Amino acid sequence: MRDDQRFEIERALDLLPHVVGSSWTTIWFRMNGTKHPTREEYRKKVVEYLELLEPLFETLSGKEGFQEISEYIQKRKNNEIKKITNGINKEVEKRYDRYLDYG
Repeated sequence: MRDDQRFEIERALDLLPHVVGSSWTTIWFRMNGTKHPTREEYRKKVVEYLELLEPLFETLSGKEGFQEISEYIQKRKNNEIKKITNGINKEVEKRYDRYLDYG
């Protein structure tokens, strides 16, 4: 697969964890009055929201000519989840710190 065929998927998966996952997580904790969730609680909730996008990640699966990109999407999504869970996603970690500072 060429780089230009992956470009948009790469950008989306760079942004989705913190733009969608962290944003919805922050809203969830605020609405529940949780001012000091642990990092692990925050990360777990980010992953929950990211996993709600699974139907989107699967839209190209099973279509003729899309096997390679579909496999790439799943691999990249799983990698992002591992990064979040292990505290390696810097943007998610930054948003956790910001939530604790500003709630």
